[in-house]
Amino acid sequence: MTDSIAEVKPDEQFTAFLGEGRFMIQRGVDTGTYVFFPRAVAPVTGENLEWVEASGLGTVYSTTVVRKRPPEPSLNVALIDLAEGPRMMSRVEGIDPADVRIGMAVRARIIEAEDGPLIVFVPASNLDGKDPA
Repeated sequence: MTDSIAEVKPDEQFTAFLGEGRFMIQRGVDTGTYVFFPRAVAPVTGENLEWVEASGLGTVYSTTVVRKRPPEPSLNVALIDLAEGPRMMSRVEGIDPADVRIGMAVRARIIEAEDGPLIVFVPASNLDGKDPA
């Protein structure tokens, strides 16, 4: 017997969307509640989820600096509250890691990393109206 939920690989779908240059998150079909990280069904309710384009806008909820041994640069790790509601872990680039502040408005960018595409954020004021992807 094949379980249809087992066939759904939301994390692979998410990565495939990033590879296309699209930041997609999931939303409950019935409630409209957004969720992140990608899942087969909504937590708690078990409702079906659909993929929708994320606005790419967010706010830094929490931040820390991971200090590396020179010459490797330090990096920022942040929890970002997406405009749609879910919170995700990422990093803020484009400024010194120590300058990232709680409450800072940020915008998503898709970058290519060693392991494939991923979402990072930049201060919203750094984009000068350019597309975040």
